[in-house]
Amino acid sequence: MPDKEYLKNLRIPTKEDPLRILVSACLLGVKCGVNGDNYGEYLSVLKLLNYENIKFFQFCPEDFAFGTPREMCDIYGGNGLDVLEGKARVLTTSGIDWSEKMIAASKKMLQIAQDNDIELAIMMDVSAACGNHVIYDGNRYAENKKYQIGMGVCGAQLHKAGFNIISWREYESLEILYSKIDPDHQIDASAKDFDQDEWFQKYFTK
Repeated sequence: MPDKEYLKNLRIPTKEDPLRILVSACLLGVKCGVNGDNYGEYLSVLKLLNYENIKFFQFCPEDFAFGTPREMCDIYGGNGLDVLEGKARVLTTSGIDWSEKMIAASKKMLQIAQDNDIELAIMMDVSAACGNHVIYDGNRYAENKKYQIGMGVCGAQLHKAGFNIISWREYESLEILYSKIDPDHQIDASAKDFDQDEWFQKYFTK
């Protein structure tokens, strides 16, 4: 997650000069999920469509690299940064190695971010591509499935280049973002980011 001070210090966007946000396409309802769905509605992101002082750049790296529908994939032997460094692999549920194409997709996502000088990315967490906070540690369908703190391949690529990322469920961070976009927004002081969630605290302090 980005430092909350970064979000607090974002400029006040206008209709003429909107805030430039890169977003995982599925979060905006694009049917680019593995089964041709959009994984449901993400109201924390969709509400941003109501504002004229935001410009979205949507992209699904997995659809770009592998098409839709497709197999599910996860990272084995590390996290997204490890994949970029050749220390871990992206494998499908049937065992196909998608590492090289996922890296290529991450470079395309980085190009979009750089070409459009984005100021923030909002991404799908837990994804082997777009995860920015927590991802699966190996096969998500395993009986004893495990999670790890870390980024997906595209999240890691953007992070390495200095871009700030939040997920759709960083609710405290999103409250700060809402307040920058809408001067009338009253911040919900009870909102929590994912790392403050009870499940996260219990799972990663075992």
